Amino acid sequence: MKTILNQLFQQQKLSEQQAYSVLTKIGNGEYNAAQIASFLTVYLMRNISVEELKGFQTALLDLCVKMDFSEFNTIDLCGTGGDGKDTFNISTLTSFVVAGAGYKVAKHGNYGVSSSCGSSNVLEFLGYKFTNDEAVLKRQLDQANFCMMHAPLFHPAMANVGPIRKELGVKTFFNMLGPIVNPSKPQNQMVGVFSLELARIYNYLLQDTGKNYKVVHSLDGYDEISLTSPIKMISNKGEELIEPKTTGFKTLDATSIYGGKSVEEAAKIFVAILENEGTVAQNEVIMANSAFAIHCFEPNKSIQECKALALESLQSGAALKTLKTVLQ
Repeated sequence: MKTILNQLFQQQKLSEQQAYSVLTKIGNGEYNAAQIASFLTVYLMRNISVEELKGFQTALLDLCVKMDFSEFNTIDLCGTGGDGKDTFNISTLTSFVVAGAGYKVAKHGNYGVSSSCGSSNVLEFLGYKFTNDEAVLKRQLDQANFCMMHAPLFHPAMANVGPIRKELGVKTFFNMLGPIVNPSKPQNQMVGVFSLELARIYNYLLQDTGKNYKVVHSLDGYDEISLTSPIKMISNKGEELIEPKTTGFKTLDATSIYGGKSVEEAAKIFVAILENEGTVAQNEVIMANSAFAIHCFEPNKSIQECKALALESLQSGAALKTLKTVLQ
């Protein structure tokens, strides 16, 4: 690690193979906490390269507990986090709306690190039982169109990194990795990122996978379609800049999508929205994210047609039924 750290401190980038090697060694417990913290901190002070992120991604996928969901056509809806915006759980709620509309969601997620409440925090609070039992997860996909893959259960080699990330309390390159190391390798993906640069790196990593994907970034910093500003969207169909109003959505004020100060508050908002008691702004942002997610499955439909499918899922109670089914 000393050699690697000296190389990084001299403003040099790692090769893909070096990145793969160092993360594999971290996973195998070959470095102490101080060395790992120093390594993580480097990437808080400079941008990560495509080769470095690719090496880290490959290492984590090689080390993970793998899932075979190939009999299903699935999507992962997972943001990087790290935008510091403390919104309510948009990607997780979107997952239930999309599942309620009849599409299979194999969500990868974790506890919040740089926010007060990640997807795992709210689902655990509501009573979801995390598991890496493939049969259980397949049954949930079959019966409810949704399963949650709690990252620590699938990336046991990273157990010694978790406490260090928590103590640092800021975004690290693991925020960048989360959405691209789903152990089930879903065929579809919509991922929100916290910067334009990362959006372009993700596009580079995803464009050769054969997936239907959308990488989204709201220009005012959100790692999702926040409707508070124009949205940069990069997909396997190309790049576009989307104004909320041109796709039939309202432009929102940032305060209207705040997520609360505790897991309990976040869970209350979560359930209220699924029970059709969300605010206009909350519903609007969920509909926007859900519509674009469904569009990954239905590229021949318009966004408005996809929005109608999402709205039916929420208003009919199908999205809420999905939650109740996986909590049984």
